[in-house]
Amino acid sequence: MKAIPRAVAAMIFVFFTAAPAVAAPANNLRELFSTLGTCMKGVAGEPGEELTIAFSLRRDGSLFGKAQVTYSRLPSDADARKRFLDAVAGKFSACMPAPITASLGGAIAGRRLTVRFVTPRRNI
Repeated sequence: MKAIPRAVAAMIFVFFTAAPAVAAPANNLRELFSTLGTCMKGVAGEPGEELTIAFSLRRDGSLFGKAQVTYSRLPSDADARKRFLDAVAGKFSACMPAPITASLGGAIAGRRLTVRFVTPRRNI
């Protein structure tokens, strides 16, 4: 058996150690919602604001149709409400397509899913 030249071995080592770690696609609903929750972190809003979004995904994890707000607890101030809705919509669209496995995609394709976003209340 012929030995691998050191330069080739060094390039292989650098390639595999420098590659960024990519999270594995979600294989069940718990993993999917955990992935979405991680992706949605940092949505700015007033403490206690809530928003529930219903949506469907295709087999490949892309959004099927349009997401709908099914519940909200938002501030009475129209500007603050618009800022929060825009922030959630922007983050949600940035999370799509959701990284899912083919088996999860086959199981949930076209089915209605809901996800709830809540800004934490401040402790006084």
